[in-house]
Amino acid sequence: MTKTALIVIDIQNDYFADGAFALPAMEAAAKNAAALIAKFRGAGASVIHIQHIMTRPNPPFFIPGSVGEKIADSALPKAGEPVVKKNYANSFRDTVLTSTLQDLDVSKLVIVGAMTNNCVAATTRAATDFGYQVTVVHDACAAAKLTFQDTVVPSDMVHATFMAALGMQGAQVVAATEVVLDKPVN
Repeated sequence: MTKTALIVIDIQNDYFADGAFALPAMEAAAKNAAALIAKFRGAGASVIHIQHIMTRPNPPFFIPGSVGEKIADSALPKAGEPVVKKNYANSFRDTVLTSTLQDLDVSKLVIVGAMTNNCVAATTRAATDFGYQVTVVHDACAAAKLTFQDTVVPSDMVHATFMAALGMQGAQVVAATEVVLDKPVN
């Protein structure tokens, strides 16, 4: 039986309303992610947390040691759940994520978190490249608004565009209520 893991990307304080880089839909995304975390825990399935720590000079957010860099209360890891620390958008780059997934014998990933247009997209693309079966939960992810030349693209349009692109590139894109875990999970 294939094992499925929930990958919780960067649900960190800086993305919430009082944070240094607040995302418009973060509260709703975090609520759906928390429900999925509870569902996976209840089923005995793996939950892997990803935490972004900025290492470049003068980072705008996720400053090492800051409150903003900490994982939000709604997504706090339980004892024994892996926390993969990363310094790049792609959660696989220079991290222990690959070895963690191998150790857990995982071949299916369910991805939630932030930002849709950065870390969620980069990690999803890498995961599909590595041969994982990937599901992205669109209503458990949040995006930033973007600007290109004189055009400001609202966060909801950024989110929709990236979800459509990830779906075209091999990920299944579903709502939180549509996530079904295989039985038995482990």
